[in-house]
Amino acid sequence: MRVHICAVGRLRAGPERALIDDYLTRFDRTGRALGLGPASVSEVEDKKGGGMEAEASLLRRAIPSGALVAVMDERGRTMSSPDFADMLARWRDGGRQDVAFVIGGADGLAPALRAEAEQAISFGQMVWPHMLVRVMLAEQLYRAASILAGSPYHRA
Repeated sequence: MRVHICAVGRLRAGPERALIDDYLTRFDRTGRALGLGPASVSEVEDKKGGGMEAEASLLRRAIPSGALVAVMDERGRTMSSPDFADMLARWRDGGRQDVAFVIGGADGLAPALRAEAEQAISFGQMVWPHMLVRVMLAEQLYRAASILAGSPYHRA
């Protein structure tokens, strides 16, 4: 199952980019034998200042056709890392070819795009900067693959 991170904003070189690249490389390596991956990142940017609706339009174009859409949203479901791993395994075992994790910009996601998603996931009630959400998601993808592989990375 291919994993796509579709996000608003361009991430420049720096510590966040290095962490994302590292975790996604680990995810690809660990997930390959499990039928997970590869992971890719699609960045969109609304240069005309159209707000959330314009960003939503660009995000929709970045989401692969037929992909399960999971939005990262503070109103979404909070879950443990093992629950997240189980969810990925269910999607994979259910025959999903692609899953797109969608991360909005500084103002969040347009309500219509949020409503279209099959899953909404939250990293807690706190609001996180959208660039950090990418890092956290990349780490959780790697952690999920590690859990499914029975690796000692996750210690509960």
